[in-house]
Amino acid sequence: MEEDVEFVGRGATVLASVVATVPPIGGRAAGRAGRKDAVALSTPLGRKSVRADLEQVFRATYPRVVAVAARVLGSRDQAEDVAQEVFLSFGRCTVPAGEAVGWLCVAAAHTALNHLRTGRRRASREEAVGVGDVASPDVADMVVTRDERRRVRAALARLPRRQAVALVLRHSGLSYAEVAAALDLSPGSVGTVVRRAESALRKELNRHASSD
Repeated sequence: MEEDVEFVGRGATVLASVVATVPPIGGRAAGRAGRKDAVALSTPLGRKSVRADLEQVFRATYPRVVAVAARVLGSRDQAEDVAQEVFLSFGRCTVPAGEAVGWLCVAAAHTALNHLRTGRRRASREEAVGVGDVASPDVADMVVTRDERRRVRAALARLPRRQAVALVLRHSGLSYAEVAAALDLSPGSVGTVVRRAESALRKELNRHASSD
């Protein structure tokens, strides 16, 4: 039911956009997808139309993909833009449907980190965070919260990519088994990777706090 509710809004529009955009491979969609270096885990479909299971996978995974991107970006609107990019790539690839969740989540994390690192949407992101904090009754608290979020996201963007993705996936609600499958890790090693990522994030935050 929750996924249906999520899908009724912009999700349906995004799906229609993806389906409409994917068929002319080599056009605008290919150019947009080509600009991102999320992951290259698949073989292109070639000049065929959108994969037949796209809508089914989209309906089942769209909220989760948006959630992963939002965890990095802190903005629902920008996370939905990232999801659209990710599904455009998925629509042209041959990743098995059974592996779609992991592929899409990793792609969302990579793409969102790319956006974060390039800073090309920094202004609108900070503005969006500000809008979300409007309900705060204390302006000082709002400013502190916004600054903390900015510092955490900046530190996340400086981590080694594999650590950052593992951390984002785990804190987006993926199980150890799902993170392991998505990143081609052994399930027993996921906890270690995540703990190291958390430690690296804390060190990065402390390092920049001391240099401020």
